[in-house]
Amino acid sequence: MGSPQPVSGTNPPRGPRTNVAWGPPRPPHAPQGYQAPAPPWAQGQPPAHVPTYHPQPQWGTYPPPRRDRGRAVLVAAFSAASVALVALVASVVIVVNTPQEDVSTGGTDLSAFYDTSLYAQPHPAEVDIVDHPLYGVAMPESVDCGLPELRTDSDDSWEAFANEAGTCLNELWAPVMDELRLDPELPEITVTDEALETDSEDSFTLAYYESDRGLITVVLPNVRQVGEQIPDTHQADVWLALMGHEYAHHVQYATGILTISHDLRRSAGSEADELDTLRRTELQAECMAGIGLRGLTDPGGDSLDVVNLHFNGGGDLDTHGSAANRAYWLESGYTSPTVGGCNTYDAAAGDVT
Repeated sequence: MGSPQPVSGTNPPRGPRTNVAWGPPRPPHAPQGYQAPAPPWAQGQPPAHVPTYHPQPQWGTYPPPRRDRGRAVLVAAFSAASVALVALVASVVIVVNTPQEDVSTGGTDLSAFYDTSLYAQPHPAEVDIVDHPLYGVAMPESVDCGLPELRTDSDDSWEAFANEAGTCLNELWAPVMDELRLDPELPEITVTDEALETDSEDSFTLAYYESDRGLITVVLPNVRQVGEQIPDTHQADVWLALMGHEYAHHVQYATGILTISHDLRRSAGSEADELDTLRRTELQAECMAGIGLRGLTDPGGDSLDVVNLHFNGGGDLDTHGSAANRAYWLESGYTSPTVGGCNTYDAAAGDVT
């Protein structure tokens, strides 16, 4: 089974980003997409097993990122309350400055109560892709997620399922964002009936994340083709993992990890180095998909085994790692006590091949 071909629109960010708090304009760059190798039946081979599906365009690699190269500036987004208070102060000033016929000379000088620190920008903090504060945060508690029944032949059913999965993932990851003092702008989720122009018999995209739009898109023709080989009882878990993987790219972007990864890949000295970083990024997203499964499904159920069977039971991929490592990182996210279980950037080379 061949490696996936590149997806269109895969240019990295136009420049480094220094403010990666939620809310500021996003630099445009390539979609991160769950990409599937050509299924055996599409190659005239018997479907001996369900194929592997994996995200993201191919770029290149990276050796284990050095701490001095894997840094960026993260501005803590605890300024939301400050912004609200500044707005309140501004409205008070407008009222005070409104011309009045009778000016009182006995009023209180409101300026004495103004806190000038409310106007100050938050102090930037340097963040290391290997030693990121995200990794010290406890795994989020489980969320009661009532996913609607998925009728895979219905666009409306797929859209309802995808959006409810997104709502559940928002709730699951909210305590992590709170712990990091980030104020997330939640991603939008949509479905499309149009496959990407670069889809081929060798590879096609199931879903992708666009950070410049804050958008996760599910490609319905492709998920339906893959879904034909998945038992109905396994569909919900498999597609929840797909949504969890794409949402993980959103978490990576919100915390600055995705931008640093793009910068490292863009400045890589070799294709092997670039691919190493890409694998670390994708395997981390796979690990975070495990966090999603852990938090949104029955802990006594078989969702981990189901997803590993259908997503990670196939061949190895240069861009997303070996089948064994994909399964390893999904399980790490499912079982680890902290998000540090998903620190692929500090992992040994053999764990990210």
